[in-house]
Amino acid sequence: MIMSKWIAQVPAVVDMWYGGQEGGNAIADVLFGQANPSGKLPVSFVKEWKDSPAYGHYPGENLQVDYAEGIYVGYRYFDKQNVEPLFPFGYGLSYTKFSYSDLKISPSETSPGQVVEVSVRVRNSGSRSGAEVVELYVHDGHASVDRPVRELKGFQRVELAAGETKEVHFTLDRAAMAFYSTAKKDWVTEPGEFEILVGSSSRDLRMKGSFVLRP
Repeated sequence: MIMSKWIAQVPAVVDMWYGGQEGGNAIADVLFGQANPSGKLPVSFVKEWKDSPAYGHYPGENLQVDYAEGIYVGYRYFDKQNVEPLFPFGYGLSYTKFSYSDLKISPSETSPGQVVEVSVRVRNSGSRSGAEVVELYVHDGHASVDRPVRELKGFQRVELAAGETKEVHFTLDRAAMAFYSTAKKDWVTEPGEFEILVGSSSRDLRMKGSFVLRP
């Protein structure tokens, strides 16, 4: 869906997806402020069709499509090509605001058989109760193969009253650090430093830390 031709002419956009038979009542509650919207986009919206990772491949020729994007679909493509989407993956507005603090990663060094615990404090700094979806991404900058700039490895929805703070926890196991090796035909983890990024969307990352995976 290309929205660039009209998006600047409207004060707001509400995307209710598949609302069902009570969709009318639900959207009325949101529009009149009786309910606080708190959804996040499961896709990225492009500014132009040429910004899409499928551009140049779809719809193909003679009913044949070349899926040439490889691992670079969705937000991975936009990050890799440094393309700014209209609305990024994980984006969503609210009638309140949320702040992040006190990112903790434990242990700071680990081995492939151990898990890494990540926590962050989230505060509703506005005047309305609401829900935030906290997203955690992992960046592997030392892999021997091509990997995305960052990959979503966890997300949690947290309900917060106005002024309330809660601590959100994530557990990262071996799968969060691994990639599939076509040479070894198995999932592989390689030692090195992994960066942890936590925030409100794939392009709104508020906290950053790291841990080291030992051989």
